[in-house]
Amino acid sequence: MKRFCSRTAAARIAAIVVSALAVFIPPTFGHGDTKVDDAKLVAADADRANWLTHGRTYAEQRFSPLDEIHDGNVADLELLWTFPTGLTRGHEATPIVVDGVLYFTGSWSVVFAVDARTGKELWKYDPKVPKETGKKGCCDVVNRGVAFYAGRVFSAAFDGRLFALDAKIGKLVWEVVTVDQTKPYTITGAPRVVKGRLLIGNGGGELGVRGYFSAYDPSDGKLLWRTYTVPGNPADGFESPALAKAAPTWTGEWWKFGGGGTVWDSMAFDPALDILYIGTGNGSPWSRHVRSPDGGDNLLRVQPVIATKPEAYPLVS
Repeated sequence: MKRFCSRTAAARIAAIVVSALAVFIPPTFGHGDTKVDDAKLVAADADRANWLTHGRTYAEQRFSPLDEIHDGNVADLELLWTFPTGLTRGHEATPIVVDGVLYFTGSWSVVFAVDARTGKELWKYDPKVPKETGKKGCCDVVNRGVAFYAGRVFSAAFDGRLFALDAKIGKLVWEVVTVDQTKPYTITGAPRVVKGRLLIGNGGGELGVRGYFSAYDPSDGKLLWRTYTVPGNPADGFESPALAKAAPTWTGEWWKFGGGGTVWDSMAFDPALDILYIGTGNGSPWSRHVRSPDGGDNLLRVQPVIATKPEAYPLVS
């Protein structure tokens, strides 16, 4: 098996295996007992039994080294079980696999833990996102998954909350609000853990918000640092030298329209260089004549983000 594609708009998660391929799933479950720490995440590529982070490894390539399924036996695959989530909106999560347990999300940010051998639900957590917040989303109330670290499952709700769950029982440990909920911010992306920091961005660039992403302490949800992707009002000063360099490439009063550049999901970390690479959404509003009436390249940050050195990026509330 060379690649997984776990994105689906259906309301079911299906496991398809052949009997000879039981080596995919450990014969016994520790139900999250594997010590998933920083060292384990850095070495995730060597762990064939688990899928420990969103893209399997920090490189986010989603490449599996497993080779038990190949062009010679793919025709023998059979349906082993299906799991109805009971949710009728979009499903786009990449499951995390730890000790034979699938941890994934459905629409409205509902989190599931499922026995990978049997399809039995082990627990479910519904953050009860207010349905009226659905109007803030550009692309449905989807969610792309969770992070697993130190015996906890971390996820984010569509309305901007970040929360931690006990991996064994699904009980809420802590919860924090990461956005100004009076503005059209949303979260549909999956959090990541890098060197003991829980990272999360947000969406809403289409509707007039300013993009940023934040680092939280996984143990208690304390905000450690926050870095913006687009410059704000020059009269207020800039949060980093990189934003000061980017500001001259914007014109007019762009900050009144948010600026966009939201970090709605994509991140990749290089442990050797200690650099986090992030993807952003569009500048906003869409119309350049409103966003930057006198032209300009509308640059975002103009230097790499050293995600594990918070002293380089002052905390901005």
